[in-house]
Amino acid sequence: MPQSGIVKYHVKLSYEVDGLVERADIIGAIFGQTEGLLGPEMNLNELQRVSKVGRIEVIAKSTSNTTSGNAVIPMSTDIDTCALIAAGIESIDKVGPFDCKFNLDAIDDVRAAKKDDIVKRAKEIKQKWATKTVSEGETMLNDVHQGDSGKLSSYGPSKLTCSSGVFNSNWIILVEGRADVINLLRAGYDNVLAIEGAKIDESIKELCSEKDTVVAFIDGDRAGGFILKELKSVVTLDYELQADTGVEVEELTPQRLDEILQPIVDEIKNGKPTPSLKSEDDKSIADVASKIFPNLNETLEAVALDGDQNEIFKVPISEVVSKLSSQSGIKYLLLDGIITKRLLEGAKNAGIECVIGHRVAKLTNSDGMTLKTFSDLGIS
Repeated sequence: MPQSGIVKYHVKLSYEVDGLVERADIIGAIFGQTEGLLGPEMNLNELQRVSKVGRIEVIAKSTSNTTSGNAVIPMSTDIDTCALIAAGIESIDKVGPFDCKFNLDAIDDVRAAKKDDIVKRAKEIKQKWATKTVSEGETMLNDVHQGDSGKLSSYGPSKLTCSSGVFNSNWIILVEGRADVINLLRAGYDNVLAIEGAKIDESIKELCSEKDTVVAFIDGDRAGGFILKELKSVVTLDYELQADTGVEVEELTPQRLDEILQPIVDEIKNGKPTPSLKSEDDKSIADVASKIFPNLNETLEAVALDGDQNEIFKVPISEVVSKLSSQSGIKYLLLDGIITKRLLEGAKNAGIECVIGHRVAKLTNSDGMTLKTFSDLGIS
């Protein structure tokens, strides 16, 4: 396939021919007998020209008077086009003068296989790295626990793990456990308190009432979402943060911790008012998002809704910008991904009022649109 095409699917077929033929005869039949069958836009030669179909691979095995084998067609079209092409090839009944039969065996999603390979490799890398650096990690923990024990402390009758800055700082960061406190301490944040359990200790409520700003920083998993909801029910939060999806706060690098927390630190230093997370507009947007999220999360898709919350379209994220160029009447755009500058430009041109995603890239302005993350809205 030319470099401009990205393979999405492998259409796999098997065939049997009542005669002796060559690979070239099979390929010729596939191209020749589907030509014009599904319209000019489905012509295999044309699809190859625009990098939607790659080189067809054919394996042929011959006996004394028959030929059989398999064919694989790499495609970068949508699944509907793949299905039409496969059905067209199954209709082929002749290869040269001989009767034949084609059968579709599978349409494999290449991207899904790549994801599995990436996850497998990532686990190998993590295991290798962890094994090589375990002694370094132990040294760092010892530095925190012993060499600099004044920075790690405990709070309240339940002796909750905290860093020493909790006692005199005008703002605090609430995290789930002891390991989170240690990781944030390494990154230079010494005003962190672990809630250590889903049940919120009474002493945490009292401490939060004395602080100017309270930040919740929770793991990016389903359990973290439950803890955040419990925390919100008993404590007034000024900021609600979650680690990246599937990642725990204790696993974040110092650089990533800074990326998440530094905007809040800057606002506090500059004396800017903390944002309200309980406005009527936010509640209205949260209602919309909560209905869509369960069927959108982990699909890598985007959903567009009108003002009455009717679905206008649902497409893969990779296609959403081009889709927006031909649509109007959209009020909400929700996506299982990051709100990027390119996406924002497309949304602006389409007249969209509100965009909701998992994360927002660093943007200079939102052009008057409302940008929210699912965690902003208490949904995860």
